[in-house]
Amino acid sequence: MEAYKQEFIEFMVESDVLKFGDFTLKSGRKSPFFMNAGAYVTGSQLQKLGEYYAKAIHDTYGDDFDVLFGPAYKGIPIAVVTAIAYSNLFGKEIRYCSDRKEEKDHGADKGSFLGSKLKDGDRVVMIEDVTTSGKSMEETVPKVKGAADVTIVGLMVSLNRMEVGLGGEKSALDEIKEKYGFDAKAIVTMAEVTEHLYNKPCGGRVVIDDAIKTAIDAYYKQYGAK
Repeated sequence: MEAYKQEFIEFMVESDVLKFGDFTLKSGRKSPFFMNAGAYVTGSQLQKLGEYYAKAIHDTYGDDFDVLFGPAYKGIPIAVVTAIAYSNLFGKEIRYCSDRKEEKDHGADKGSFLGSKLKDGDRVVMIEDVTTSGKSMEETVPKVKGAADVTIVGLMVSLNRMEVGLGGEKSALDEIKEKYGFDAKAIVTMAEVTEHLYNKPCGGRVVIDDAIKTAIDAYYKQYGAK
């Protein structure tokens, strides 16, 4: 596993973004782990987050893209900090764009989007915090495709939960690739998280002990993607 992935796993735990215990997800599933990207709140945390996304995008998709699109709301700051990090780390200017939940009908920036306007010929990388079911893409992809004649290169999320999506068999990221025709990747997978943290101290404590590992294994036996 690449060093930045190991660092990112520990960063999520130390930032209190990735937690282990007993959680009820929006889907109603009982999960032994929970991720909340909204817990990245400080300047240094956001700076590091952008750097991890930028490294993962560069490793996965290279430099052949023009725009980072972050769906409202959590995708907005992620797209911004990643665009900054991409410029600093790789010397390439990437524009950012996000959608609005409600269209703005006045001012010079009226319309359905924030940031850069999408233009014909743009190559777009979508960026999100985490995708459990893939439902957000059902709303976002038509907006992006409807704004201009663009190519969506792929999607990058922070964590692949590796559980079944809406179809009940494949993971949400695999379903996205099958449905929309572009790659859907994550900085790290839950398997990598478990491998790295199992019975190892992180921030002075062991967050995945034998009990949590047993709960994770049981969760994937029930909800794991094929």
